[in-house]
Amino acid sequence: MKAERVVLDTNVLISAALQPNGSPRAVVETLRAVRGVLLFSDETFDELQTRLHRAKFDKYVSHNSRSIFLAQLETVSEWVSIIGAKLGCRDPDDDKLLETALMGEADCIVTGDQDLQVMSPFLHIPILSPTEFLAHT
Repeated sequence: MKAERVVLDTNVLISAALQPNGSPRAVVETLRAVRGVLLFSDETFDELQTRLHRAKFDKYVSHNSRSIFLAQLETVSEWVSIIGAKLGCRDPDDDKLLETALMGEADCIVTGDQDLQVMSPFLHIPILSPTEFLAHT
């Protein structure tokens, strides 16, 4: 599977930041190795930034390390504009990920969220778990 343009769900990116040896981090490293593009909209990046800087994560990774992780993500990312379309996810908050994938012409979405996974494929965009992504790249 070609995976040059990818949307990673917030849950995958937070896991990648907190667990350096898990499959979410391996997804990020694989994208970096193949010079893939991580797709964000302002809305998806804002969600990641806000959640990753919550105090509950201080005991796992320093605030500074999380800021560096975000800065590193920005260097391999491309931003697309979305309008907040309602795309039918049973969790309407996840529609922004679907729209980001559509507008960015993503090759896939990687998530651990069942609300998204049950929609795979979404308009020909596969929705994969981190483990499935790694098995297909």
